[in-house]
Amino acid sequence: MPLLLRCEKIVKRFGGLEALKGVDLDIDEGLIVGLIGPNGSGKTTLINCIAGFYSPTSGRIFFDGRDITGLKNYQICKLGIARTFQIPRPFPSLTVLQNVMVATVDKSYAIECLRVTGLFDKRDVLARDLTAHQMRMLELARALATNPKILMLDEVMAGLNPVEIENTIQVIKELRGKGLTILWVEHVMRAIMKAADYIYVLHEGLKIAEGKPIEVANDEKVIKAYLGEKYIL
Repeated sequence: MPLLLRCEKIVKRFGGLEALKGVDLDIDEGLIVGLIGPNGSGKTTLINCIAGFYSPTSGRIFFDGRDITGLKNYQICKLGIARTFQIPRPFPSLTVLQNVMVATVDKSYAIECLRVTGLFDKRDVLARDLTAHQMRMLELARALATNPKILMLDEVMAGLNPVEIENTIQVIKELRGKGLTILWVEHVMRAIMKAADYIYVLHEGLKIAEGKPIEVANDEKVIKAYLGEKYIL
């Protein structure tokens, strides 16, 4: 599979704090790639650097063969990188469909995004009246409406019950089946271990492990820094 995204030696400093300390990451087209680690390990900072919300202090980011380091977030979005946020940020007084239409002028495509995320029947409901799960699906639908090549998910499972988690896993797998590449930050281990093809692990701004889920789950460094015990797949 062709390489879609490459991060080379990404460093990000905030004053005296070094949030990322030379992180390397490669993502091949068509994969679900997990990004895990303790709180404060640099996961969201890395996503923010890729998406153009932050510029790396040093290092380079390449997307689809192009150096995108330092581009603005709207420029990066136009190239085909979309992301969700840990806390959904809809327009509460707009309907679900109107929220998605903010990201696309193509109404039929907006409706397709709602179908994929299970929100078609809620298209005329105001965003403020959605459940927590539906709110996260709306966040996902809005990102999809930009027609990305790679979608970055930031803790999309947070606060969901087991049924909602399974539903979301199926949505993510369906998106991958349609050819979308996914970089997924997550703390719900049973979700990421079940769905990811490959996983990177960050700890204190460093990449400490990478590999297939079963390899990461049995890595002693990952167990010590994050899992606490071997994860049974």
